[in-house]
Amino acid sequence: MSYEIAFNKAWQELNSAYEGKIEPVIFLGDEYSVDREKKTILSLSCNVPAKDFLAILILHYLVQKNKGLPEPTGEWLTFRELAGIEGYYPAFRKRAVEPVIRKYGNKPENIFSVLERLPSRKADFKDFSIIVDAFAGVPVLIKLIRADEEFGPDANILFDKSVIKIFCTEDIIVLAGIVAGQL
Repeated sequence: MSYEIAFNKAWQELNSAYEGKIEPVIFLGDEYSVDREKKTILSLSCNVPAKDFLAILILHYLVQKNKGLPEPTGEWLTFRELAGIEGYYPAFRKRAVEPVIRKYGNKPENIFSVLERLPSRKADFKDFSIIVDAFAGVPVLIKLIRADEEFGPDANILFDKSVIKIFCTEDIIVLAGIVAGQL
């Protein structure tokens, strides 16, 4: 799948929103530099260009940041509670939730190992949960539920309600998939 149209549109939006140099962006603890002239976003820790889907997410974040990011509300929404997502849930579950279940379903307490390598903290929810700060002002809640006699292990990824003022549904799916992949 080509991201060329979305990539070019995101650069246009960024160029309309910003004048001058753009400060590096922190995403999941990695710092990314943005070069408007070359249309590149470079991971400073690895010295490699960001993949297109991540570059688009970073560009969309920067546009919203320039407009003023909303403060996190502390109100958590499941993906199904986001507006206009009816057909997107299967993709969200496959890209984000199922990888978390595969990795941590049998030992949900291992999710806490993430605290050592990602900007994250334990959350005060039932079972095993952490909050990952994907970007500044964009927390993502990961909840794991231990299997019991009746049900197998499960997981969910929730978003602070403010995310709907920052990203569209497609971006939220990408964000969740990247976060899940980094866990």
